[in-house]
Amino acid sequence: MKLFEAGSLWSYKGYRLFWFSTTIFVLGATAFPIALAVTVLDAGGGATTLGLILGTRVLSGVVFAPFAGVWADRLPRKQVMIVADLFRATIVFSLVFVSAPSMPHFLVGLMVFVMGIGDAFGAASAGAFLPSLLPVEKLPAGNVARGVVVRMASIVGPGIGGLSVFLIGGRMTFLFTAIAFACGTYFLAQIKEDVNADKKPREPFFTELREGLRTVWEIKWVGAMIAMASVQLMVVLAAENVLLPIITRREFNTNTVFALSAAAFSIGGIISAIIFGQIKVKHEGQTSVLIWMLLVIAPLSLAFPINEYFVAASYLLAGLSVGPWEAYWNSAIQREIPHELQGRVFSIDHMGSSGLMPLGMALVGPAVAIFGEKELLIGASVFHIIICLLVLMVPGVKDMKAPANYSQGEQGQA
Repeated sequence: MKLFEAGSLWSYKGYRLFWFSTTIFVLGATAFPIALAVTVLDAGGGATTLGLILGTRVLSGVVFAPFAGVWADRLPRKQVMIVADLFRATIVFSLVFVSAPSMPHFLVGLMVFVMGIGDAFGAASAGAFLPSLLPVEKLPAGNVARGVVVRMASIVGPGIGGLSVFLIGGRMTFLFTAIAFACGTYFLAQIKEDVNADKKPREPFFTELREGLRTVWEIKWVGAMIAMASVQLMVVLAAENVLLPIITRREFNTNTVFALSAAAFSIGGIISAIIFGQIKVKHEGQTSVLIWMLLVIAPLSLAFPINEYFVAASYLLAGLSVGPWEAYWNSAIQREIPHELQGRVFSIDHMGSSGLMPLGMALVGPAVAIFGEKELLIGASVFHIIICLLVLMVPGVKDMKAPANYSQGEQGQA
């Protein structure tokens, strides 16, 4: 099949433009923390200051996610993404001029906090935007192709950021990030969004906010899978993220293992997403949760760090756990949730996946002091498996759709 042959994924112009926009944006977004870290450290900040500044962005993204979801369902999603991207570009561009060594750290933190508001609006709109660009049968392939480029850009972006910092300095790297954000909006602006989809009459803002929360609560498989990922990210991913650089540096006297392991995890995710994007499985939810169990390979390799090759290979295998999620989760939401509610559901998903992880990372230190490193990592792994098995018992999770005995009337109330 030719790449742009009629009916192929890449024959849809709107999707191609969205894919290019995503690629450019993620390259800039993943270079941004490198520039921010260098700028803060050059200004006399330490690890605690940098962590707090980065945390403010996550905090604002979580706090504003439900509100962003309502507006993503009220307004044309393309316009919401363009405004969010240009808003973030403006904030980053301002840092070129205001992040002088004498600038108070709290002011940098405030600007990064405001930038997180744009993250909330962008995340709420992006997932719900795809159904207006592709037919239903193309959504899994479209989500996979977008997820793959996000992971690849997440590997390349920090390298670009590091090279840019080396060549032109941290502050000027902000300029590169701002330009990347602005270029992403260039491709978005050329997309013709389907604005003729059926729209329900608009309710008061807080009524619509409650409607989104009620949808996630009443459609059991959606709420269960969001809750599962939220608590697992808080316990398992938080412990792994914090302890990976600490353990590998201590055991192997180098930072290389840390970097290679993180890259190997992303590569595993890319491989897995491509595989599951090409095959059909009978039970998408069951497959996603069972493969997700492979994540425990990462913390267990840190509990028993035999050698650097073992750890890096383990992270490659652990990365395979995320592929089915990229292939099936977004597509299931886009398929099963009414179009006018998808922005709110994706915003709650973003809030859940981001909200508890900073808390988990903050608790890793005290948990290690109480239980010990190895015990914490093994315990987190056991916890991960138990939660996966419990979630598989929730009606609808197995197939990521309402079970046959779940009436249309109940779903309509959700």
